[in-house]
Amino acid sequence: MHTVVMGAGRSGLAAARFLASQGRSVVLTDNRPGPGPALELDLAKAGIPGVWGSHPSVLLEGCGELVISPGIPRSAPFVTEALGRGIPVIGEVELAHRLIRDRRDCGRVLAVTGTNGKSTTTDLVAHLLRASGISAVACGNLGTPVIEAVQAAPAGTAFAVELSSYQLESVLSFHAEGAAFLNLAPDHLARHGTMEAYHRTKLRIFAGQTADDLRVVPLAHPEWWQDAPGEGRTARFGWSECEAWCEGSGDLHLYGEPLLHRSELRIPGDHNVENALAAGLLARQAGASTEGLREGLRSYPGLAHRIAFCGEKAGVRAYNDSKGTNVDATVTAIRALPGPLVLLLGGTDKGASYEPLREALAGKLHRLMFLGEAIPQLTRDLGDLPHDVAPVFDDAVRAALALARPGDQVLLSPACASFDQFDNFEQRGKRFEALVRDWAD
Repeated sequence: MHTVVMGAGRSGLAAARFLASQGRSVVLTDNRPGPGPALELDLAKAGIPGVWGSHPSVLLEGCGELVISPGIPRSAPFVTEALGRGIPVIGEVELAHRLIRDRRDCGRVLAVTGTNGKSTTTDLVAHLLRASGISAVACGNLGTPVIEAVQAAPAGTAFAVELSSYQLESVLSFHAEGAAFLNLAPDHLARHGTMEAYHRTKLRIFAGQTADDLRVVPLAHPEWWQDAPGEGRTARFGWSECEAWCEGSGDLHLYGEPLLHRSELRIPGDHNVENALAAGLLARQAGASTEGLREGLRSYPGLAHRIAFCGEKAGVRAYNDSKGTNVDATVTAIRALPGPLVLLLGGTDKGASYEPLREALAGKLHRLMFLGEAIPQLTRDLGDLPHDVAPVFDDAVRAALALARPGDQVLLSPACASFDQFDNFEQRGKRFEALVRDWAD
């Protein structure tokens, strides 16, 4: 019997390499015409044969299990044929879960899903645990495949796992000692068909839980989770008194115990207060101490390029939201910060109007800085607002930092792609952070 791994992305490759390392017979198949030279050599060294350009049915002869990548729907013809033959179909997350349980080394799983905020919450859970002296790693949809993380981690590690709806489609025995469902909004409907189907898939995160496990859910929306499967005990987060809440004064509480004031968080915005509360519940479930939670919440800088605090001098704070490559993302970033704002806008224009930024900026704008190829479009839509123009990125950042006053936030959230001056938004964000460090020093 052999295992077929379908999809040669990072998740599929990680699954195939793991199976081969265990002495399992594995075949990799992908629609691409073939691997690059480096991948071809890597697969040959690992003893993993590949079938490229199609998924022939003959691969299912003698197949004991099919492992599919998250991007492949269960409605794909090769997958439906496997299911029709009674072949189990799982994802890399299920494979990793088996390894965690087989190791019997007290490793724990803390899983996070939701439409928004998954990556930050997952990363924050691992940060809070490490602040309490507990070995923890963040993995899953935010980057490192879970199977890679498990193989590399020492005994007793807690795995904070971000799970997308695509990944949750293909879990079977998966169960998490703590699992959070953060929020729900229309997304991925082309894949799931309806909001009801998308919602049901998200709730699968709770399906394997026992009475010893924790189900973390939003207080304000019981309709999202009241019919959730599994037996986990419920802990809620929100803005009224419950297991984890933020009161009107801004104080965060966990199980009735005060933690800190929201102003001490380095990640801004109401959405990040909710993320912090949910993360605190999961981390406590895995043994985090109160002091560890406080220290971790105070020190967590946020994920790279996502409204990430990156420097302060003379009462001016700088935030990198280079991932804000469209107008909607920039509106979210503006709303997350109190202002006054010195906002850097521009790059490669995407053709959308910048007018929606006006409402978000009302009452909190100090000055705009237009940069890059989008200067004509920005000037057309927002040119009546206080602004300066600096076509070159470095010049624009230095000018924005120079004109900021004590109490201002300098925010890079360009509402544009980065390709006029950079290869990608990560490169743009790293350059911004380097310029901020020079300024702060």
